[in-house]
Amino acid sequence: MVAAMKPRLAFLCLGNSCRSIMAEALARHFFGGQIEAVSAGLSPLGWVAPETLVVLAELHIPTAGLWSKGLAEVDLGACQAIINFSGRDLKGYLPPDWLSRVLHREIADPFGFDLDHYRHSRDAIRALLTQELPAWLAG
Repeated sequence: MVAAMKPRLAFLCLGNSCRSIMAEALARHFFGGQIEAVSAGLSPLGWVAPETLVVLAELHIPTAGLWSKGLAEVDLGACQAIINFSGRDLKGYLPPDWLSRVLHREIADPFGFDLDHYRHSRDAIRALLTQELPAWLAG
């Protein structure tokens, strides 16, 4: 008997320093071994904003191994779905044979703002993951 492969989700934003990193960490925490979560930025900063780590730590979300990366460092072709926080059309960014689904969600970019902005973005991502994403993936 062959075990079913876990769905692989990619979370994208601009810098892969705040929103998509939060989503990757939160998805791993909430869904554990049910999915594989990765993240990337359209123009990666190369570092994770310290505030991102602070607001994740407030919820005891593990952050070990998180790092800012670009699209070339993630195998998007292996993903069943992309959740796009960038606010940009992904045409030209995705593989030419991309057949999977893309969910576009506007979540405020907290970069450069105070911790309350980071918390607001974190909580919006958490709501997306726990309330909307399971039904979207099942449909």
